[in-house]
Amino acid sequence: MRESKARKIERAAEVVKLLYNEYPNAKCSLHYNNAQELLVATILSAQCTDHRVNIVTKDLFRKYTSAKDYAYCDIKTLSEDIHSCGYHNQKARSIQGSSLMIVEEYHGHVPDTMEALIKLPGVGRKTANCILGEYYGFPSVVIDTHMVRIMNLLDFTKSKDPKKIELELMELFPEKDWVKLTHMVIDHGRAVCIARRPQCNTCTLSDLCPSVIN
Repeated sequence: MRESKARKIERAAEVVKLLYNEYPNAKCSLHYNNAQELLVATILSAQCTDHRVNIVTKDLFRKYTSAKDYAYCDIKTLSEDIHSCGYHNQKARSIQGSSLMIVEEYHGHVPDTMEALIKLPGVGRKTANCILGEYYGFPSVVIDTHMVRIMNLLDFTKSKDPKKIELELMELFPEKDWVKLTHMVIDHGRAVCIARRPQCNTCTLSDLCPSVIN
């Protein structure tokens, strides 16, 4: 029998409650001190672990302290500085291109709207939502690989398209939980609902998950 939207919203509320109990201290694992650093760290995090990004940015943020530093730096040197994060040439171009636009069009300040953020080179909805929610405090849902996989397992979506998933989840979960939800799901994906070996027998969401492996 197909689950009604009303019931799905009720189940989403139960999931959030359990996640809050399990991961009360869930937060962004990227280290940053300002919006520019968060932007850079988020760009670096694509296809790379947050742990590796934090190792790289420890020295990177000492060397590059403003959008101007990234905008007018030697691109080859920047690429070398972020080499261990993977896709370093592409990421260096994104960091420099977005920083240049921030300097020239936004007086050195990272913009605080989705429309403006996604116009920056290398910035998509995932990075934009991270900045809007994590730094500026606007309700937003970041859709990363953990969110795609776990929300499909929970049958809150049947899509793999991040934008579609984002919009679907915004209809199911209360706005006040959007930012925290992403962090809790990421923690859950790393600790329990692991992609290749989900620990369904110890999962706090097992009674609410249609995909439980018995």
